[in-house]
Amino acid sequence: MITVAEIKNGLVIDHIQAGAGWKVFKWLGLDKVSFSTALIMNASSKKTGKKDIIKIDSIITIDYGVLGFIDSNITVNVIQDSKISRKIKMELPERIENVIECKNPRCITTTEQYVPQEFRLVNREKKEYRCVYCDALHKSGMLSLEIRRPGRRER
Repeated sequence: MITVAEIKNGLVIDHIQAGAGWKVFKWLGLDKVSFSTALIMNASSKKTGKKDIIKIDSIITIDYGVLGFIDSNITVNVIQDSKISRKIKMELPERIENVIECKNPRCITTTEQYVPQEFRLVNREKKEYRCVYCDALHKSGMLSLEIRRPGRRER
């Protein structure tokens, strides 16, 4: 049994797909913060068998749309005075911008750096998104996804 200190005021990101917690941890930039964090991998889950959990001993700003895109099964628990004050369930966002890059070499976003990478949800069940410029298909999913850090355009 692993013991992690209780969170007095912070966040607990729960129900992350097993094995994907490190990618969420890095996307949030938690590997560079000064406050306490914990990444628990392969924890027991009644629902899925195994899951990852991230505990953050601070209230940070999170783009819930991106988190929902990463894994729509994630739940964020907001902790205040050592108690859960709010549970936020993620859902797939209708649109995402500058999170993933279009893989179509003929897409305008490939050649024009100022054009935002925009995708719209086309199939909720299959978690499929299409580029708004060229209609290229992209499937949502954390394990196959290389997420771009917020505010950075990588090439």
